[in-house]
Amino acid sequence: MAKISPLAFIDPEAKIGENCEIGPFCFIDKNVTVGDNNVLMNSVTLLSGTRLGNGNTLFPGAVIGAIPQDLKFKGEDSVVEIGDNNKIRENVTIHRGTASKGKTIVGSNNLIMENAHIAHDCVFGSGIIMGNSTKLAGEVIVDDNAIISAVVLVHQFCRIGGYVMVQGGTRTSKDIPPFVIAGREPVAFAGLNIIGLRRRGFSRETIDSIAHAYRLIYQCNLTVNEAIDAIKNEVPMSKEIEYIIEFVSGSQRGIIR
Repeated sequence: MAKISPLAFIDPEAKIGENCEIGPFCFIDKNVTVGDNNVLMNSVTLLSGTRLGNGNTLFPGAVIGAIPQDLKFKGEDSVVEIGDNNKIRENVTIHRGTASKGKTIVGSNNLIMENAHIAHDCVFGSGIIMGNSTKLAGEVIVDDNAIISAVVLVHQFCRIGGYVMVQGGTRTSKDIPPFVIAGREPVAFAGLNIIGLRRRGFSRETIDSIAHAYRLIYQCNLTVNEAIDAIKNEVPMSKEIEYIIEFVSGSQRGIIR
């Protein structure tokens, strides 16, 4: 049975799962689905089009499902889909999609810290830590297990690879490939995220292969295509190396240098 404050407003058309806690001054709109075992602290707002999974905790002031800040948006039906076991801290905003993709997606087991923003049509993976006041513009993709520090600004259509560490205060209009540290001003490749990879259980051999691939990309004065060819010829193939090749060769905005 859900535990709902009498000071919360829940539209009769909203669907609320089992064992939820909904605090005072929460607002849950029509066309909202809330799964089981969610905790909504006071003053959380879930607007039309929100689809919330199971076991999430939303802190005071979070707003999910607001219409996009996109002048092309004309009121079309769209949603924001959020997975399971996320911690969404105070004043986080996550907007629903536009006609471009129709949905904003947030995976599971993420920590999204205070005052962060995820814009329309983003695809935000799982196992991600996103720092205070970091902002993702529209249609940004963040792959699993990335760490994005505080006050990071990400341009629309960028992609951030998995297992990266993006340093605080970074601004990027380029893609950040997986397994690296990105920082400085202007943003640049700042080395391999070795500590993060070790903590995640990557073997020494795998880390050495990743390091070899990035030496070819960043330190050998090769074009991107030349570096990819060199990686295929010189580095033992693995799922991590395939991921690097796919990411770099498919980058639409170009990778950070």
